[in-house]
Amino acid sequence: MKSLVIYDSVFGNTKKIAQSIVDGLGEGSTLIHVSNVKPGDLKVDLLVVGSPTRAFNAMPTLNAFVAALPANSLKSVRVASFDTRVDVEVVKSKVLTTMVKFFGYAGEKILKKLASKGGISVGTNAFYVLDKEGPLKDGEILRAQEWAKQLN
Repeated sequence: MKSLVIYDSVFGNTKKIAQSIVDGLGEGSTLIHVSNVKPGDLKVDLLVVGSPTRAFNAMPTLNAFVAALPANSLKSVRVASFDTRVDVEVVKSKVLTTMVKFFGYAGEKILKKLASKGGISVGTNAFYVLDKEGPLKDGEILRAQEWAKQLN
């Protein structure tokens, strides 16, 4: 199966998760930063797209990339998404928890946009950082690999 993982990253945490997903998907999988994607790269069986959640959204470059995809350009492509985020359960902020309920996270929004381009949704996942700049919570790299294996 030919797979592509597209990501954007600010502090390197999302890139680490993206690489771990590629490792979990195995042979035939490619990792590309969103700024380096070419139209021919999207001829895949599985497309996984990820971003850090910043201000309750994906990175602007990633949102622009997905928005620019032609209608039905992902027809018959299995699509998944992921994001990196701070765990609101750990932060214990009522304000942040309420805002998340209203505005959500990047992963769910990315998946919805990919599906609107004709993609077949196979899931989304969240990977946690300990603070806005990281580091990743212990075990997240392995968890990303295991999740990727389920996408095959």
